[in-house]
Amino acid sequence: MKKIWTNRWKKALIWFSGYFSLIAFAIVGGYAIVKSEDDDLRYTAKNAFFVVLIFAAIGAFISVLSSINSLAGYNATFANILSWVRFIVLIAETTVYVVFILLSLFGGDRTQQQEVKNSETPTESQKTDNNTDKD
Repeated sequence: MKKIWTNRWKKALIWFSGYFSLIAFAIVGGYAIVKSEDDDLRYTAKNAFFVVLIFAAIGAFISVLSSINSLAGYNATFANILSWVRFIVLIAETTVYVVFILLSLFGGDRTQQQEVKNSETPTESQKTDNNTDKD
């Protein structure tokens, strides 16, 4: 039977769950970190965790500023600035997640890239063999 959920789709699901909801990411990303035996999925889940955390912190900071604005007496100019900042953060968040989802679907695996890099660099035994051939 053909395997439907390849690592690429699993990584895309991790990134999509991070964009969709913090709780959904906690379930999907947590499962990938705890139960997965694939280091590439764990690496993706950890990266997604940091991105989710950064955007959650930015959202919390904007909410605090909005609350301060409402408690200090409503300032229309500051509220307008916060509205634009929220819009810019939303565009940036959507762009970041779309880029990471596309990279996870169409980019190469991290393990494959490391294997290629390791095959290009000679090992210590190959270096010593080359040195003995010159003598």
